[in-house]
Amino acid sequence: METFDLLTSPDQADMRRIVLTALLAGLSVVLMCGILSPLVVVKRLGFVGQGVSHSAFGGIGIAAVLAAAGWIVPGGAAEFAVIVAFCIAAALGMATLSDRRTTPVDTAIGMFLVGSMALGAVLIQASGSRTSWESILFGSILVAGNPEAIAGWGIAIAVVLAAWLWRRPMLFWTFDEESAAAFGVPARRMQLTLMILLTLAVVTAMKLAGVILATALLVLPGAIALRLSDRLRTVMALSVAAGVLGLVGGLVASIELNWQAGPSMVLVLTLLFGLAAAWSRATRSRRASA
Repeated sequence: METFDLLTSPDQADMRRIVLTALLAGLSVVLMCGILSPLVVVKRLGFVGQGVSHSAFGGIGIAAVLAAAGWIVPGGAAEFAVIVAFCIAAALGMATLSDRRTTPVDTAIGMFLVGSMALGAVLIQASGSRTSWESILFGSILVAGNPEAIAGWGIAIAVVLAAWLWRRPMLFWTFDEESAAAFGVPARRMQLTLMILLTLAVVTAMKLAGVILATALLVLPGAIALRLSDRLRTVMALSVAAGVLGLVGGLVASIELNWQAGPSMVLVLTLLFGLAAAWSRATRSRRASA
């Protein structure tokens, strides 16, 4: 097996280091996305991953203008900070604009998605930038180095701590928004907080693993977990476990079959969802016939 040879052969030391670093970086993304994913599924925010990740194009345009003016260095930490700040602003705009009666959340996300991409295209052209923005939007987990892994874990710890501190009002608002408001839970604050946490997770995942995997990690682990259990702690644990299985299984598939790592992980997660859906359906059938 190629995976066994990679892990044991002295000749594969360089490749082994690349894969293990990718695994370390990926685990940080899996942890925060796995915790947030059930909330995304319950609140029907699956489109938010696409919205935030593509809104990053506007941040790229602003960063290109700042780099052309000599205020930041292309490809540096300042550029990434500009993109993150723009994505957070876009996510807060989506949350503020959305209203169930007048502007559904998917409509608000779509508006910011196309508007941000248009802004980015205009600004990149105006700046005359020749920087490759594809690497920012469509990063590959196998090119993540130690700095990216460290940054990923730093953001993951911050996201997990924030989710833990606000877990009670956040969960109350997620599963029963009307009752939560009646009990004094600030619904708007919870919505904005969740959008900020989702933005940090999406931008980090996008940088380390690409847009497709970022969106998949926000939706599929939670969907898998909710198919298998309705107990909150179990759902959270299963969601993180599904993300880890998708990460490890995707990396193994990419090594064994010479596939791209990101799409391989998405396919593994999709397969896991299919198995979870089949298990859930079979379990309901047995209960109905009992």
